[in-house]
Amino acid sequence: MLKYLSKRLFFAIPTLLIISFALFAILDLAPNDPTSNLPITIPPEVRAEIKTSLGLDKPFHIRYFKWMEQFFINEPLNLIEEITGLEIGDSESRLRVRSWSSHSPVVDSIVERLPQTLWVVGLSYVFGILIALPIGVVSAYKQYSWFDQIGTFVSMVGFSIPTFFTGLVLIVVFSVWLSWLPSTYDTTHDITDLSSLWYQIKQMTMPVLVLAFYNAAQLSRFMRASVLENLNLDYVRTARAKGLRDRAILLKHVLRNSMLPVVTMIALGVPTIFTGAIITEQIFRVNGIGQLLITGINSADIPLVQSLSFLFAVLIVAFNLIADIVYGILDPRIKYE
Repeated sequence: MLKYLSKRLFFAIPTLLIISFALFAILDLAPNDPTSNLPITIPPEVRAEIKTSLGLDKPFHIRYFKWMEQFFINEPLNLIEEITGLEIGDSESRLRVRSWSSHSPVVDSIVERLPQTLWVVGLSYVFGILIALPIGVVSAYKQYSWFDQIGTFVSMVGFSIPTFFTGLVLIVVFSVWLSWLPSTYDTTHDITDLSSLWYQIKQMTMPVLVLAFYNAAQLSRFMRASVLENLNLDYVRTARAKGLRDRAILLKHVLRNSMLPVVTMIALGVPTIFTGAIITEQIFRVNGIGQLLITGINSADIPLVQSLSFLFAVLIVAFNLIADIVYGILDPRIKYE
């Protein structure tokens, strides 16, 4: 296992380097101007000085290596200093990746928005998994029953309807008509007592329901198909011939083998927790990572968009590796040599 992990990590490094170069090149070639939002009364000389201060007068390869130094070296060192309280080198003169629009460090903005995204998107993903797995298993075990028919219909509806429509319907019903839940998410709300905790639960309910419904609809269909495929295999018939009960076969053998493809889908969906559900965060005004990405795109904030996009790529590579490790745990036949 250690040899396999070392090999995967060795190949992950050049993969991430290629991704970083492609992202930097594509966004650098895109039409963008950090001074485009400034008043037209500002003279061209001042605009040129602003671009020079941002390093845009340097050649492409110089800016790329400078961004790599800031992202791969300076930012991790800064995080280590903040976590441990130790001072590593000259932290005052250390260059960091800064937003063109807010002029604040990009990583600080991401860390500031991350808790809101984890609360809403992360919780909805967990609820979606907890709902989808048992529904998929029972639907496959009781194929063509009323439970399977209802589950199939609800799953198709949840997977087919976009999240922005589901969110708007919930806002109209529970906020406008019934006035039960707030229509927007207050990111400045602090939990100090039971009443503030109850308000936090109320304002999280609708965005969590929207995303959990969509994730559960997708995962339950995938889980049902995987369980059905295993129920028709030879080892299930052999287990039944030996006298094992269907429930024991399902829980001890079929479920474990059926989880193999589902694990990949769950693992690859985890990075979306950190990047945020962009549309849902826009609808409910959740000030999370998705909202931050939209702000960066609208303001042509290239450093912010580059950092968020590359962070998403890092998470995908990392959770691909985690999925392969879980494979070996669920299926002893898989050997990593």
